[in-house]
Formats: sequence, C-alpha cells, structure tokens
Amino acid sequence: MSRPVHKMSCCKRKPLLVRWRLLAGFVLYTLMSVVLAQWIGYPTPGIPRKANGSADLAAPAPRTSDHKPDLSGMWFAAKTVSSSCRRAGCISEERMAREQVNLGLNMPGGLPYTQWSKDRLAERAVNGGREDPHAYCLPPNYPRAWTLPQYTKIVQTPDLLVMLHEFNASYRQVVLDGRPLPVDPNPTWNGYSIGHWDGDTMVIETNGIRDDMWLDLKGSPLTSAAHVTEKLKRINFGTLQLEITVDDPKAYTRPWTVAFDMAIEVDTQMLDEICLDDEQDVRLYRK
Repeated sequence: MSRPVHKMSCCKRKPLLVRWRLLAGFVLYTLMSVVLAQWIGYPTPGIPRKANGSADLAAPAPRTSDHKPDLSGMWFAAKTVSSSCRRAGCISEERMAREQVNLGLNMPGGLPYTQWSKDRLAERAVNGGREDPHAYCLPPNYPRAWTLPQYTKIVQTPDLLVMLHEFNASYRQVVLDGRPLPVDPNPTWNGYSIGHWDGDTMVIETNGIRDDMWLDLKGSPLTSAAHVTEKLKRINFGTLQLEITVDDPKAYTRPWTVAFDMAIEVDTQMLDEICLDDEQDVRLYRK
C-alpha cells in the first residue's frame, strides 16, 4: 500500500465543529513533512512481494523465531470514512476509520449507554466537542488510537509489545511476561496492559484508564471502571483482525464488542506529527 499524499488535514471551523479539528494539523505542515521525509517510498525490506514488486498482501502471516504470529508492522484501518467536508473553504479530511466517528456504528441499536453516559453525550454535543481531550493535543488513548488518522506501528518481542503512534510521537506498552493487572491502579491515559497468546490470537487486557476518556468523535465515554480486552489476529501478511470488548459498568449497561480490520502499510515510514507545533485553534474554542 502506498502512503497517502496528505498525512493529516482538517477543516478550520468555528468551535461548534471543533470535533473535526482533532483530525489535526495543517496542510502546509503536512506537505512539508511528506516532501522533506527521507524514506517516503523506500521499499520495506524482507516482505513478500509479487512479480511486479508490489507487496503480496495475501501471503501467509509471518512468524517469529519462537513460532508465534508476528504482529510487527505499521497498521491503519482497512475501511475508512468518506470525506465529511460539506462547506466552502473546508479542507477535506484525510482518511480515518469509520469507527472514529461512532465506535458503535455497526452495532444494532448502538452502544448500550447508561443514563450517566447519555447525559455526558448530551453535554458534549451541546459544546461541539470542545471537551474532547484529543482536540487539545492530548494523548491518543487506546483503544481509540486504532481508529485515528495516524499510523500505529507494532514492535514485537517475546516479552513485550510496543505500539508506536504517530500523534505526538506517542507509545503504549503491553507486557507479556505473565504479570497480573494491577489492583487499584493510578489511572493513566493508556492504562496498564498485559497480553498473552490464545493460539494465534494475541489477547490484551487493560485497566487503570482515566475517567474522562473519549472513544470516538461522538464522545462515547470510557472511564476508570473499564476493563478493555483487545484481540489481535494476523490472518495474512496484509490484514490484522482487531476485536475490542469494553466492560465499563459506569458508562455502559453491559459489556459490548466491536471488530474491524487493520491493513498493513509498507514502503513508507512514520512521520513526526506534533500537535502543539504552531497550534492555532485552541484559543478560539471559548468564543
């Protein structure tokens, strides 16, 4: 797959539509980043290729020296939303997962919100998304980061999975050494994550998430009561199946699960994307 021409772009709108501002950045910065990057277009070494030189996405999933599926690679949502740009002067957004708009998009009846969550959603809608942490250049919390319009790069070792996210050069660690989840943890942006193999599926469990997280642009909450389970399975070289289960009794009446695919990105590289670099929007939010 080739790198999109525009790394990040965003509609410059008034506060009522601030939620789209998290798509981020400035086109000039974007284009400069693409032009100046040293390895955009450099062939990814050691991957299966067809006779014409393109990546063989249907090739078998690679395995590590200890015969585990190798999840390593740079990933992006396989199915993306079409542009929501509907007015003159708006810059079309760069691709992002459909689930970033509404994580419960494909669930009959939508996510099972508690009354507390419904009240939060109403408040967030009235304020035009101004309370979205991501709109203030704060970290791209998981599992939301899977759906944002930046790449996630997985680095896999026998005892650790590292997820590098382009937004603000962020990272996440998933420990695989058999330790349990912490009891009564101090909440953090990404929480605390442990993982184990179930056959060829990596199962990641997370707790200790902050109480004010957003799962999508709609404002679906995620709280410190949440226990999140992610299942990652690489079904071939080009596709990573992702299943997310959220058990958050404060925000939802029952546990729920969503699933979507991630696609491999090759022959390109991650770029610096520092949200606060020449940031111009936040000062407009409260006008």
